[in-house]
Amino acid sequence: MALNFIWFAFFMLAFVIALFKWIVTGDVLIFKTITDGIFKSAGDSVDLSFKLIGIMTLFLGFMNIGEKAGAIRFLSRIVGPFFSRLFPEVPPKHPAMGHMMMNFSANLLGLDNAATPFGLKAMESLQTLNPNKETASNAQIMFLVLHASGLTLVPISIIAMRASVTPPALNPTDIFIPCMIATFAATIAALSIISYRQKINLFQPVMIGWILGISILIGLLIAYLKIFLNQQGIEQFSTVLSNGLILLIFFVFLVGGMYKKVNVFETFIEGAKGGFEIAIKIIPYLVAMLVAISVLRSSGAFELITSGMVKLFSSFGFDTNFVTALPTALMKPLSGSGARAMMIDTMNTYGADSFAGRLAGIFQGSSDTTFYVVAVYFGSIGIKNTRYAIPSMLLADLVGILTAIGIAYLFFGA
Repeated sequence: MALNFIWFAFFMLAFVIALFKWIVTGDVLIFKTITDGIFKSAGDSVDLSFKLIGIMTLFLGFMNIGEKAGAIRFLSRIVGPFFSRLFPEVPPKHPAMGHMMMNFSANLLGLDNAATPFGLKAMESLQTLNPNKETASNAQIMFLVLHASGLTLVPISIIAMRASVTPPALNPTDIFIPCMIATFAATIAALSIISYRQKINLFQPVMIGWILGISILIGLLIAYLKIFLNQQGIEQFSTVLSNGLILLIFFVFLVGGMYKKVNVFETFIEGAKGGFEIAIKIIPYLVAMLVAISVLRSSGAFELITSGMVKLFSSFGFDTNFVTALPTALMKPLSGSGARAMMIDTMNTYGADSFAGRLAGIFQGSSDTTFYVVAVYFGSIGIKNTRYAIPSMLLADLVGILTAIGIAYLFFGA
């Protein structure tokens, strides 16, 4: 129901703003701008779905080999003690445990192409345990909200953009640690919010041990990257680790399949068929969501919100330097490409090394595209009632935004 009201609100807000611009400001092109955006977004949605077909068929094919070889069950046993408490409705050795772990690992390493197939497979596995097929289960909500918090170790694409704008940033990697802190705060917020809603005790010894252990490992990796590697070294490390991990997964699955006497080719084909079905199935959900986002963006809603916030904070005597970077934060839950464009525009306008330019980069790296994630992941399994998933995601996004602002002032001043 939440998605229903949000989708309706996007169109109504855009219509009101467009009507205001036409009547009050005399903008006779506003309706054409919105209509052009609608048709473009509808076409882009279908293009995006077709681009997913190849990636989905590839990874789901290898995932099927991994399942038949027992690799997914092995991974499920490793994370079982932690995940069984975080996902109490999921049996400890259920394949969904391994699928979720694969998704979280891919997200952590910035492997977007791998994270989506792994995530969709996880949602499909969790759906087999869902007694109400049209309503999101507790486990699905926990998984998706954690996924949408966007925990990533190395924001390599943001670093690359900071290095490629004109003029480039003097030190493109200086937003690396602030990004990590902001996205980690968003993830902890997501975990806490859903645990509270689902009455999960995070203070169990096993939970505390896993969370502290993961935090220490991330901290050590950050220290190594920051102390021992320069920008080029970080980029090389990230490239080798991320691409090497994908090839390692494929290699392990294939070797494991041959060891278990699995017909790896036929098994790949069997699993790959599902990639086409899923990519086609999500088209209506993508069209609905991306068109609504386009309508809101084309109407000029973000410019009105930003200018209103500048006036609000100025009236209280607060510093308003962060407001110029807010369009990136506001756009990120709606559109990854839109947020990327906002970030680049901020860097081009104010400079990559300006406070606004750096903060826009931190915003871009501190969360995921919430509404895209909802449309694709819930849409792929036909979930209509998302319950409290969207408000929880947006609240975690807000924690990430507030943390990003605070960290930016701490690291870069104003």
